[in-house]
Amino acid sequence: MTLYARFAAHLDAALDALVAAGDLPEGLERRAVTVEPPRDPSHGDLSTNAAMVLAKPARTNPRALAEKLAAELGKLDAVAEVSVAGPGFINLTLTDDTWRDELRGIIQAGGDYGRSTMGAGTTVNIEYVSANPTGPMHMGHCRGAVVGDALASLLEFVGHKVIREYYVNDAGGQVDVLARSAHLRYREALGETIEIPEGLYPGDYLKPIGEKLAAEHGARFVDAPESEWLAMFRKEAVAAMLVMIKDDLALLGIHHDLFSSEAELQAAGKPEAAEAWLRERGLVYDGVLEAPKGETPEDWEPVELPLFRSTQFGDDQDRPIKKSNGQWTYFGADLAYHFQKAQTADQLIDIWGADHAGTVKRIVAAVQALTEGKTRFDVKLVQMVRLLRAGEPVKMSKRAGNFVTLAEVVKEVGKDVVRFTMLTRKADAQMDFDFAKVVEASKDNPVFYVQYAHARVASLHRRAREAGIECDTVDLSRLDTTELRLVKRAAQFPRVAEAAATAREPHRIAFYLYDLAAEFHAAWNMGNDDPSRRTLQPDDPALTCARLFLADAIGQIIRNGLAVMGVEAVEEMH
Repeated sequence: MTLYARFAAHLDAALDALVAAGDLPEGLERRAVTVEPPRDPSHGDLSTNAAMVLAKPARTNPRALAEKLAAELGKLDAVAEVSVAGPGFINLTLTDDTWRDELRGIIQAGGDYGRSTMGAGTTVNIEYVSANPTGPMHMGHCRGAVVGDALASLLEFVGHKVIREYYVNDAGGQVDVLARSAHLRYREALGETIEIPEGLYPGDYLKPIGEKLAAEHGARFVDAPESEWLAMFRKEAVAAMLVMIKDDLALLGIHHDLFSSEAELQAAGKPEAAEAWLRERGLVYDGVLEAPKGETPEDWEPVELPLFRSTQFGDDQDRPIKKSNGQWTYFGADLAYHFQKAQTADQLIDIWGADHAGTVKRIVAAVQALTEGKTRFDVKLVQMVRLLRAGEPVKMSKRAGNFVTLAEVVKEVGKDVVRFTMLTRKADAQMDFDFAKVVEASKDNPVFYVQYAHARVASLHRRAREAGIECDTVDLSRLDTTELRLVKRAAQFPRVAEAAATAREPHRIAFYLYDLAAEFHAAWNMGNDDPSRRTLQPDDPALTCARLFLADAIGQIIRNGLAVMGVEAVEEMH
């Protein structure tokens, strides 16, 4: 059990003692009680709001309750000092030996330090990327891909089962456009000189598909009516695009468990089943939408459509699930898709581009209705990334069809740089990706700064071996209070991981690693000014071994955090 979890258990025991003594009533809700570092380190090592949270339902004075609780916590051997601040906050200062014990715990747990059972094995379906299967991955897809994949790893790290899913939008008009574009390339492969008209996909990536179709079918479909080849070309082109998409995502270390086809969903009658389920509960009805606000178009007619009662769940208006021609709306198909996902998961998460913000309310309403409020559902919006080179916008790629491909960027700067950089800001904040800055060797580049801290740890071991220092035993009493400050930051990793998972915010891991690296670099730099603070002390092997043990723990935390982010920890910087 890690330190914060241990003290949460101590706090529970202290509250139980007050209940047994009659100082607190039984059955108080404790979920809002926290144990965390105080904002001001001078106040101590840990702080709890227990008295502030529980005083009102207990009908007692928070300060008086805090004094009683502080007396209980002060009995713990691990507590050096306890105080009550303000209206009832309790601050604890722990003994140095308590931090030394946690340091041993980090090394003993190794790659499992920070893992938890918070998720209790509940299944989370996280759908991310889900780009239209009409071309290679481009940098517009990259951020959502990394955020989704890192979040999936984070949820697994805290004890959830995770289904990584990609929704293949292969039933809309865009795949017909893809088929027609492939048909042009097919004719080109047979020797025609073609011009790509406005509205079709111009990228060279369709040439191999055209060549394959030409080799398989010869000139059979050159002059044939569209009805004879459209479905087959669509199937072939989508299949080829999915191979390309999977290869592109693999460059980032991203692999989905499930690729769900919209076309198959509709062929299986899933939208009809969802509609019937909702009609049985009075949540779909046939009605007429109000005329559009402002000037009504001349061709607008009041048409009766099946409408979902999304206003019952906080939406602005009820939403049609079918068009007037009988086809499913995007919302109608999405509704059925989420109904399908909810059959195999306890919680759902969608990672969407920020341009879909306008549809969040209705899909949240639909999931609430379809799962009768039993399934937690989060939609995380991801803002676009602006690509820069020396401060100037990057020119688009003609070969790809007027966009910068993910493969091009990964090839230039590397998978780890791309993944880490995409997590250096909140997902819903705008981001600039400057090719020069993301590989810059400076404190201003978080990727470099964190990797450099890990490389420094590795370098200490190489130098210790060169100095002939071997550490068969380690005496951690040699570490003083100043050095143990690093352990205090390191020990926060488990609670940061749980908080990040609860909030669905994997960027918190990147922020934490940067802060940990900053403290490690600061400790390193102290040795530049004061040689007695350097890790390697050739005349004092015991002190060297204790400091190496501390450095190893910091390196372990960095590796664990980077692993959650899908980034490899490096031993050397080049």
